[in-house]
Amino acid sequence: MSASWTLAPCAVSVPVARRLTRATLRDWGVPDEPADLLVSELVTNAVQHAGGPVRLRLSAADGVLRCEVGDGGPGLPRPRPATPDDEGSRGLALVAALASAWGSTRTCRGKVVWFELPAPVSRSSSGLDSGLLPPVRLVAVPG
Repeated sequence: MSASWTLAPCAVSVPVARRLTRATLRDWGVPDEPADLLVSELVTNAVQHAGGPVRLRLSAADGVLRCEVGDGGPGLPRPRPATPDDEGSRGLALVAALASAWGSTRTCRGKVVWFELPAPVSRSSSGLDSGLLPPVRLVAVPG
């Protein structure tokens, strides 16, 4: 499963990215927390530092949710310590603390910052109807 969007390089894209993430993951039967928070942190960084369209991609396979945020900025992000008085500088530290893995990669269009989380599929998800889980065959039913 995967979904992707291109967002405008403005502050309004942050809550939009969070809503898209929540809705998509709920449709997939994957918990949306903390992915929605981490996506909003990475989109905020992209909007503040890159100055161009922001690409958001979500994918779930083999029990792993991967979220990628791409932008045209040339520099790879580096976490830096924040002081209590800083208004920012905590986004990457939050990603590092909550994600099972994260990183960044240069691309021909700029960079992609990504993170991964475990993605257990909910039994109440729409995935039951989409063939994501194997069919169950009843062998014997007590009468």
